[in-house]
Amino acid sequence: MDALDKVSEPWVDWKEKIQPALMVSFAFLICLEACMWVRSHGQKKTPPGPFPWPLVGNVMQLGQMPHLTFCKMAQKYGNVFQIRLGNHDIVVLNGESTIREALVKHSAEFAGRPKFTSFQVVSGGKSMAFGGYTDLWKVHKRIAHSTLRAFSTVNTDTTKLFEQHVVAETQDLITVFLQLSSNGQYFDPYHECTVAVANVICALCFGQRYSHDDKEFRALVGRNNKFGQTVGAGSLVDIMPWLQAFPNPVRSLYKSFKDLNQEFFDFVKDKISQHRQTYCPDVTRDMSDAFIGHIEHGPGAGDGLSKDYVEGTVTDLLGAGQDTNSSALSWIILLLIKYPNIQVKLQEEIDQIIGEERLPTAEDKVTLPYVQAFIYETLRYTSFVPVTIPHSTTSDVIIDGFYIPKDTVVFVNQWSVNHDEVKWTNPDVFEPGRFLDQNGQLDRDLAYGVMIFSLGKRRCIGDQLSMLKLFLFTSILLHQCSLHPHPGDQITMDCVNGLALKPLPYRISVVPRHASPNQN
Repeated sequence: MDALDKVSEPWVDWKEKIQPALMVSFAFLICLEACMWVRSHGQKKTPPGPFPWPLVGNVMQLGQMPHLTFCKMAQKYGNVFQIRLGNHDIVVLNGESTIREALVKHSAEFAGRPKFTSFQVVSGGKSMAFGGYTDLWKVHKRIAHSTLRAFSTVNTDTTKLFEQHVVAETQDLITVFLQLSSNGQYFDPYHECTVAVANVICALCFGQRYSHDDKEFRALVGRNNKFGQTVGAGSLVDIMPWLQAFPNPVRSLYKSFKDLNQEFFDFVKDKISQHRQTYCPDVTRDMSDAFIGHIEHGPGAGDGLSKDYVEGTVTDLLGAGQDTNSSALSWIILLLIKYPNIQVKLQEEIDQIIGEERLPTAEDKVTLPYVQAFIYETLRYTSFVPVTIPHSTTSDVIIDGFYIPKDTVVFVNQWSVNHDEVKWTNPDVFEPGRFLDQNGQLDRDLAYGVMIFSLGKRRCIGDQLSMLKLFLFTSILLHQCSLHPHPGDQITMDCVNGLALKPLPYRISVVPRHASPNQN
């Protein structure tokens, strides 16, 4: 024991001597670490947000209408805040200046898409809308955008072909409306609006329209409707993948989501296969021919895009175009019956400019400013695409002073722009006249301030085509008909959330105004 004590004595002496130095060094390191933390967090201030619960995060706080919840959260946390959904941190952007800074000024940094499992099954994995931001995606977008622009530019052969499809479909829709209104009957127009819009897109993509009773066509429309209902379930599985580990309703809906995508993609593949067999480079019959020409036979043969990108692009157009445009048309009709004085004012403008001898055309847009104002106010007021498809950051970026790291999922709340009390006077009031200047003409700057098609590199490439389609549907319908609500129904703006906001079922009756003229 004495020997052990003697051996330990030097160690005790050494420990007593060095301990103060260690404490000083440790304190110095703590101070240094604290300084570095303060400095780094001063440069990389993360967005604030509500407390997230284990496993689910803030899912239970979002409610049935997340865009409204985001607006309330923005009042507390500011235009840039962070929530947690499952195992994903989500940054939510609100307000026009913040969203424009992100999607326009930093367009490349916010051009990504999250690597969600559901995004990989849309359009056979060749989706432009849901695909990641890559060099191949840029080629894909350039080809798709140039093709769509050719079909939506006034006074071109392709635009006239598109216009003919819309006019024919609108006239057919009016015929169906009048049949359903016979003997004083009232009906819900949603299904017929969906059929009409889907027929326009099928004619545009395949050069073929269907009767309203066609089994193949009804199956197509049914798939799209179910897609809109189940896409939300897909998102839940994406952000909480552990839901796939055991039987539950969300997992069942997600399986349905994948099956619907595959069925829809198979339908498109069959149509494209028929087009390839009869393809002629000298004749562009429809948009499928145009994509086949660009991707398979054009200069550079698609610049790296494989043939199945043709099917992917057409599937995107059919899916997204039908759901959004049918929702818009349903809202237009609802607002026409909700505000009969506005309906009369619209008809007065159309009668004064167009007369009874012909139908409105695409060239009449500039001479019908109140019709255009009505459509823009419908888009603003309903904001039926309240939140864009989720973005993700492609690199670290700072927005409004907040640091957002690479691969962060980003939600863009378009509703917050369209209902901003600073930007719009009485935003919760439906008033088309807000879009007219002092000379009664469309205020284009104000109209372009409506955010429904997103911004930047992920802006919807079909925006011009959609606006032309809505103009023709609205102006021709009002030229030919008057629409009336069921006297026993209470007209409400309540809606159902899905891929797009849809109005609750309502009933109308349609009365003819003019004999349908021949349209050359």
